[in-house]
Amino acid sequence: MNSNYLVLVRHGQSEWNEKNLFTGWRDPGLTTKGINEAHAAGKALKEQNLSFDLLFTSDLIRAQLTGEIILEEMQQPNITIVKDKSLNERAYGDLTGMDKDQARVRFGKDQVQIWRRSYDIKPPGGESLKDTYDRVIPFFKNTIEPKLSSKNILVAAHGNSLRALVKHLEDISEQEIVKLEIATGVPIIYKFSNGSYTKH
Repeated sequence: MNSNYLVLVRHGQSEWNEKNLFTGWRDPGLTTKGINEAHAAGKALKEQNLSFDLLFTSDLIRAQLTGEIILEEMQQPNITIVKDKSLNERAYGDLTGMDKDQARVRFGKDQVQIWRRSYDIKPPGGESLKDTYDRVIPFFKNTIEPKLSSKNILVAAHGNSLRALVKHLEDISEQEIVKLEIATGVPIIYKFSNGSYTKH
């Protein structure tokens, strides 16, 4: 019997990542570097002889393109793709579209750091990581997890939505999860067995 795998991939570099802007729910595409990161992720997964039955991704094009490129690289372009805004990046509210350095000048370095790296403090008009967790995890439990008993699943999403998911899967504390960086285009592989997850 084949093992079932859950693989998480943060989208490759986006045009706004490159410009150092708060992106949130805005919808820029991938840079050339981001496209190359997605191809590299697909090659890495293919080398491990993994295959997928489902791709879950967000409502944002940078995550969707990353997932599609990975599947093309793995020669699996025709599997079912589920797109849902529950997996969207954290919404940055009034910071959206602002240069991160300019935000530090305007609001103060310490305040911007609190907004970026606190678990439950949200920027004006935006979401905290806790808010993101509170929409990602119910979607995961209700829609993704039940399928892991029989399917291998790829999730292509965002730094903060994946941070929320990793917090849940690895039972990481609120204090520690804000320190975790999710690299772009680097697969995080979990083996699912008997209702528990083991990092592969």
